[in-house]
Amino acid sequence: MQAIHQPLQGKQQAKQQSAHTPGPNRGKKPNFRAMLQNKEMQAALGSGVMMLIAWGIAPYFATLSVMLYIAAYAIGGWSKAKEGIETLVKDRDLDVNLLMIAASLGAATIGYWNEGAMLIFIFALSGALESYATERSHKDISSLLALKPETALRIEDGQMNVVAIEDLKLGDLLLVKPGELIPADGLVYRGSSFINQSSITGESMPVDKSAGDEVYAGTVNGEGALYVEVTKSAEGSLFGKIIKLVEEAQAEVPDSQRFMERFEGIYARIVVGVTLLVIVGTPLLLGWTWNEAFYKAMVFLVVASPCALVSSIMPVMLSAMSSSARRGILFKGGAHMENIAHTKVVAFDKTGTLTMGRPIVTDILTVPSVSREQLLSAVASVENLSIHPLARAIVEQAGKENLSLQEAEHVQSITGHGIEGTVNGVIWKIGRLDGTVWPQMMPTKEERGAADTLAVTLVGELKDGIAVESAADEVPGNSAVDWEEVCTRLEQEGKTISVVTVNGEFAGLIAMRDMIRPQAAVAVQKLESMGVKVAMLTGDRARSASVIASETGVSLVYADLLPEDKVKQVQALREQYGHVLMVGDGVNDAPALAAATVGMGMGLSGSGTAIEVADAVLMNDNIEEIAWVIGQARRAERTVKYNMCFAITVILALIAGNFLQDVALPLGVVGHEGSTILVILNGLRLLR
Repeated sequence: MQAIHQPLQGKQQAKQQSAHTPGPNRGKKPNFRAMLQNKEMQAALGSGVMMLIAWGIAPYFATLSVMLYIAAYAIGGWSKAKEGIETLVKDRDLDVNLLMIAASLGAATIGYWNEGAMLIFIFALSGALESYATERSHKDISSLLALKPETALRIEDGQMNVVAIEDLKLGDLLLVKPGELIPADGLVYRGSSFINQSSITGESMPVDKSAGDEVYAGTVNGEGALYVEVTKSAEGSLFGKIIKLVEEAQAEVPDSQRFMERFEGIYARIVVGVTLLVIVGTPLLLGWTWNEAFYKAMVFLVVASPCALVSSIMPVMLSAMSSSARRGILFKGGAHMENIAHTKVVAFDKTGTLTMGRPIVTDILTVPSVSREQLLSAVASVENLSIHPLARAIVEQAGKENLSLQEAEHVQSITGHGIEGTVNGVIWKIGRLDGTVWPQMMPTKEERGAADTLAVTLVGELKDGIAVESAADEVPGNSAVDWEEVCTRLEQEGKTISVVTVNGEFAGLIAMRDMIRPQAAVAVQKLESMGVKVAMLTGDRARSASVIASETGVSLVYADLLPEDKVKQVQALREQYGHVLMVGDGVNDAPALAAATVGMGMGLSGSGTAIEVADAVLMNDNIEEIAWVIGQARRAERTVKYNMCFAITVILALIAGNFLQDVALPLGVVGHEGSTILVILNGLRLLR
């Protein structure tokens, strides 16, 4: 008998997009218009204008010039003086703001009005640039908050009522009109449209949605009306999780910045002490005049202040976090951006991370007496009453092939074996191959006889995450089928096998497999090329894990792990290699995410627990971005080191020049504040 070959019929996913949407702002350069709208920048520029006017009229109107200089001091230095005084009064500590104000006032007292005003102007300008970096970072991270829907159109008893988002309940049916924001996470109940999900996932192209597809709050509906059934509360939605992430990201600073803040207070006291020593001690010990000593002290106060050093870290980290957010990677704080730069091993969970976490049917094999359509339709009819992922895969496959489901009776789950039900008076049983009953029902080669043949229909291999048809296996008419050999081959391909019987007689096999993420192999390859080892931690069987590992290129495989075993393995990897980045999506991954140096949760498919525990979240589930963010973190770390070395070099050079070569106060102002602006601008480069 010839093998039966049926083409795989499925829903073709048309990707005809009716509009292009902006990408996640990759490569975005500083916005100078937005920069000018910053209040600190306006104050700094106002101070600079006043300084230039005062300098221009000084030879003709000396008194008016001084008044304009005072105005320049007030406009540019008021906010910094206020911050410095608050730190002094509340925290009883000195900071760089107070040092700069003291230095500018000191310059004015010895007649250097222009130099003092220049110091105020450049210091205010550098502060405005840092404020812009902070503002830009917060805006990039929390721009999603501006998309938060306030109301929804709920359908109740045939009527449409506008209700607040907070009043929505699970199961509510909403109408989303074209161009409106999706008000809540849910499933499309009726209708079709394209959705702009770039604000949530970073996808640059709209995504087609139809009945049964998931949609997210805060995304924008396209040209079609959608009826959406609410599946998550406002707090439990992906949008709600993002809000919490934003709050945490804005509250936490890197460890290096905390150290710098502590160092700043100690260093400021030393600078003040040395300044007083120069003023009082040098006239007594070195015979300097009071004016000369005071001038040297003012120059020292200017050039020794750690403005550039203090500004070496946060603008860099904020810029790196901002650019990461635009690519769909949210960090809960700069400390995690720092840590991820040192990653030596990336440990992936398998199911839902390297794979889609959703099995699909790959092979259907039947005995000659049972047709492929008959088996799939009957099995799907029984499995339709189950919520098991494998059952849903079978039902979904029947739907793709447009097979009608029949009424199943007496459906019951058989613990440890599978499920059974009656369809048209025939008893169908479906169960896993590794059960205790099913292998006994499978005939051996000898029992089947040489004349018995196999009718095989294969759904086929996976290409780009989609099951496509392949040629059926042809079995010669005079050969018997070795079902054990067939099962072994399928298991070696990493597939899960379900055995089907009809009225107690063996009827065939259905093989299923989890879909590998299309970008998984590329993601692993990129990490390996960076010198980062890639590991897989999974609770799945070793055989299935090894198949996924070989197809994705993962070099370290650890299978059959319970949640506590994953924690132990993460700890072992940290001891052996160093910093470990753990990527996972499930509740069972949460302990391992917490045990890793940096835990990264999957934003779209991840559980609430995984996102809660994670230090960073991959909002678009695109694991290919992990290599990019490690590279960006390394770039940020190098930039911080360059900034600090440059700042320290300039400070030491100016201090030495002040005491050895009589550096003029204007040169000291330009050198010191210029270096501050340079390190901030260097940090802003990471916004791109």
